[in-house]
Amino acid sequence: MSVMKRLSMIFKSKANKALDKMEDPRETLDYSYQRQLELLQKVRRGVADVATSRKRVELQINQAEAEAAKREQQAKAALSSGREDLAREALARRGTIQTQVADLRIQYNNLQGEEEKLTLASQRLQAKVDSFRTRKETIKATYTAAEAQTRINEAFSGISEEMGDVGLAIQRAEDKTAQMQARAGAIDELLASGALDDFTGQRDDIQAELDRMGGGSDVELEIARMKAELGQAPAPKSAIEQGQPAGQQHTQQIRQPGEAQ
Repeated sequence: MSVMKRLSMIFKSKANKALDKMEDPRETLDYSYQRQLELLQKVRRGVADVATSRKRVELQINQAEAEAAKREQQAKAALSSGREDLAREALARRGTIQTQVADLRIQYNNLQGEEEKLTLASQRLQAKVDSFRTRKETIKATYTAAEAQTRINEAFSGISEEMGDVGLAIQRAEDKTAQMQARAGAIDELLASGALDDFTGQRDDIQAELDRMGGGSDVELEIARMKAELGQAPAPKSAIEQGQPAGQQHTQQIRQPGEAQ
């Protein structure tokens, strides 16, 4: 196959596909129905024209027959008057008119037969047009319903795809939210442990030092308790005594057992 033939085939196939997309069967059916109505109208006009011609010939026949009857009366009158020559002339003219009438009757019969044929064809064509119109409306309704169903299906398909994208977006949002929550929790823990300074509020140096000293006292008390268990030192004082001011500790030291507390 030559290059030009291939290009021509490709062009025709693409053109046919483009035309197929542009074509609306409902518009095509309506156009076909309109064309049939126009043809039916032409047939009806033809029937009317033939009927008009037939009627004109019928009038000519009536006029010719009246003229022939007149010539016959003239021939009788001429014979009554002794004018045989004049009677012959009247009868000759009547004979010519009768010949014309015979020709007109043949033409009339032909036109009448043609009119009947065209009338029958018009009736048949009318029945076909009516049947086509009914079928056309049925096809149009079916096509419209199918088109609506297709659009609904496409809409559902689009919604399904969109929901898939929305689901991915929600998953990403949930993942980012979890990451932010974990990060916020880690920062809170760092702030609580003192590993990360909180610059958003006021720093209390005294409270920080007291917290540090309190943490150290707990360690010392634990060491003393362990030594006492090992027999290396007396039992440690309670945490309350460790945390009391110096004056209260001295008072407790000079009190003797059995004294009122």
